Amino acid sequence: MTTMNTSQQQIIDETSRFFQKVYGWMFFGLLISGITAYWIASDPTLYKSILFNKTIFYSLLFGELALVFGLVWLMKKISSQLAILMFLIYCFMTGLTLSVIFLVYTIESIGQVFFISAGMFGVMSVYGYFTKTDLTKIGQVLIMGLFGIVIAGLTNLFMKNSQLDYILSFIGVIVFTGLTAYDTQKIRKSNIIGNEGTSEDTKESIVGALTLYLDFINLFLKLLRLFGKRRR
Repeated sequence: MTTMNTSQQQIIDETSRFFQKVYGWMFFGLLISGITAYWIASDPTLYKSILFNKTIFYSLLFGELALVFGLVWLMKKISSQLAILMFLIYCFMTGLTLSVIFLVYTIESIGQVFFISAGMFGVMSVYGYFTKTDLTKIGQVLIMGLFGIVIAGLTNLFMKNSQLDYILSFIGVIVFTGLTAYDTQKIRKSNIIGNEGTSEDTKESIVGALTLYLDFINLFLKLLRLFGKRRR
């Protein structure tokens, strides 16, 4: 019994240290994105050359997608150092495109929505970490909902229906709130016990950080679209 308890405690401790790395990388990525976004928005020359230039702006968006898929698909083949570099570059590029929110919304409402998002994310991530309920089925439904939002959102680019945009933002809040719990549980289950300190462990923490980073950013943007106060 003592041996079993010791083994279980070791798993708990190693999992806790793993998530410290996951959250650490995630928060560092958010810090990079936030500082970059504010820096770009504070310089008219920079934001005009980036945000008002369609070629540069869409190149950044496609670059972000390429980095995300590259990290997911090539993770087993690349080094941990390259994985870290790709993650940090992605966060920097996201900050470049996110700078537009400082031009659209007041900084007060951005701050308020950020803390609301952080609170919601924190509660759901803690729930996903500790719950004994299997969230797999719920997660599958949420992923289907995510695809639905993406398709409807792309369609609405042409329709430009503000009411549909509001509805999609509301649904998006529900989807990304749920995905935060689901992804946290999925990351915990997929963590390989016994490889702490290895290159594989580092890459696992980067993938986990990227997943939760995306959940948080999308939750924040959906809430900002719903409750953010626009500049006059």
